[in-house]
Amino acid sequence: MSALRTEYEFVLPRGYLDESGNLHKRGIMRLATARDELEPLRDPTISSPDDPRLTILVLARVVSRLGSLELVTPHEIEGLFAADLAYLQDFYGVINFGSPADIEALLSAQEQMVREQAPTAQARQAAGAQEVRAPGVGPGSPSGQSDLGEGASTATPGPSGRRALIEEVATSPR
Repeated sequence: MSALRTEYEFVLPRGYLDESGNLHKRGIMRLATARDELEPLRDPTISSPDDPRLTILVLARVVSRLGSLELVTPHEIEGLFAADLAYLQDFYGVINFGSPADIEALLSAQEQMVREQAPTAQARQAAGAQEVRAPGVGPGSPSGQSDLGEGASTATPGPSGRRALIEEVATSPR
């Protein structure tokens, strides 16, 4: 019998750009507990269970690492690009409510996308194309490089990319 896996690595489609201009794409999300879903309902800024901010507070509780950030707060989740927020919502749904087959399919699709992006980045660099970087981010900059690693790309797939690979998990009415 295997142990229950409670943490999953993810790679954001675009990445979180912090105040220093560092790009954070990889992170870790843990499985949610009942407390993770109930505590944010007690927050005075939440008006109802349908409040959109509820998603922000829940994700801030379950994302345990984002790039080099070991403390992820609602501030960082609010700073995500819309595509990244949607990705994390889908990721949360799959790891918490999906079947083992759904989780395996999600992780396999993510690994495949990461592998496909690496040759694309290398081809652009060989062709002399310049990567788009945040001001002050990159080799030789005071803030250092992004957390993508050598040869990785900041380019992301379009709408047909990662989000298309994730199916919404149907939930029953409560």
